[in-house]
Amino acid sequence: MMSVGALVHAGAATLGSAAEARTLLAHAAGVDTSRLELLDGVDSSVRAEFDALVERRLAGEPLQYLTGGVGFRTVEVSVGPGVFIPRPETEVMTGWAIAALAELERPIVVELCAGSGAISLAIAAERPGCRQFAVELSGEAAAYAAENLAATEVDLRIGDMAGAFAELDGQVDLVIANPPYVPLRERQLVGADVVAHEPELAVFSGHDGLDALKVVAVTAARLLRPGGVVCAEHAESHAADVVALFSSCGDFVEVCDHHDLTDRPRFVSAVRAQNLAG
Repeated sequence: MMSVGALVHAGAATLGSAAEARTLLAHAAGVDTSRLELLDGVDSSVRAEFDALVERRLAGEPLQYLTGGVGFRTVEVSVGPGVFIPRPETEVMTGWAIAALAELERPIVVELCAGSGAISLAIAAERPGCRQFAVELSGEAAAYAAENLAATEVDLRIGDMAGAFAELDGQVDLVIANPPYVPLRERQLVGADVVAHEPELAVFSGHDGLDALKVVAVTAARLLRPGGVVCAEHAESHAADVVALFSSCGDFVEVCDHHDLTDRPRFVSAVRAQNLAG
């Protein structure tokens, strides 16, 4: 048997992070991180598993892929190769959306670019009673979303967001999206772990990063009722461009940008304008 402290110390020395070492050791031992110190020690099989995980992390595999999960607001989300890992920044936008839904009776909510389904899962947990729909283009990512949303009533579909949920046109209260938005011109600024392991489809979106956001704007305008709201995450480098995108199309009013936990511009919100036709 080897002590937990000694293994965490060794892992931290290799990885440069005691927190990551603790997370990997807890995963190898099959216990919650908070209960790690309650173990008298670990046997050789756990140590071997821990050593293997440390080597994979050192080689660049995302910590969340190694453990198979990540916390997002009040829920735990299953992730792995083929799906984008939910970030803390997105928790802020999700909280804003949940607050926007507070006074509505059985609101209709659509998530575009759903990925792992983390946003929809958090809304289902924190704002029960919504009629929820989600769409994801990638079959690999949608498999994780299906697993994560299995205990909910979210209507998950695989396909392009551009034509999704035509039966809901003009009826939706909230459209929310964390689309791919990193400009290809900024590829060299993205972490090596992300480029090597996370799906490019979920990260990059054209030279200026706006390709998917343009589709989000058009799709939200189609789906939302007058007075309904859209919120969409974006890169900090093109906040002004995203605000201009939603402001200039003529379909939205009250276009606002919002900051994330690090006080950087991170998501836009807008209200669907009244239909002036006729």
